[in-house]
Amino acid sequence: ALKAEEADQLLNAAALARKMPKRAYAIVRLALDLGLRSGEIAHLNLNDIDWQAGTLMLRGTKTFRQDVVPLPAETGKALADYLQHERPAIRHPVVFVRQVAGRSLPITSWAIQKVIKRSCHRIGLPDASSHDLRHTVACRLVERGCSLKEVADVLRHRSLNSTLIYAKLDTPKLAAVALPWPGSKA
Repeated sequence: ALKAEEADQLLNAAALARKMPKRAYAIVRLALDLGLRSGEIAHLNLNDIDWQAGTLMLRGTKTFRQDVVPLPAETGKALADYLQHERPAIRHPVVFVRQVAGRSLPITSWAIQKVIKRSCHRIGLPDASSHDLRHTVACRLVERGCSLKEVADVLRHRSLNSTLIYAKLDTPKLAAVALPWPGSKA
């Protein structure tokens, strides 16, 4: 998982992308703020955003369900900024587009991963990936005192065992607050 300062650096790096910085920033915000998978970001359509309610409808999920998730204000601002100032005026309802041979096409999950990977590389994290941002979300929630069930709900996991993999605990921090074993001298 990324540390808080690395997450901030990642957002800044995305905003400074050479090509389509507003798109890169919005993509990284969605992954870092909501823990969205690359495919979920790629499948977002304009009608999936409920600006009044402040929610996103996720249709392209790994579990083939439709999920409604809250849209944080900062993430919503990043999306709006991209849509108003950088997204090409095309009829396709997909939120994120890419330019291929002068044509605007829906973005792919691979392209989403590439946008995130480039931002990670710019801040000196060449091995970090889009998947690491889901781990970051899970670890942040655990650090804030959220239950494993709450983390599972945010990540949209059906099994708590899946969530355990994402919400890895900080063992050195836990050792510092661990109580002595009953009957032991320490």
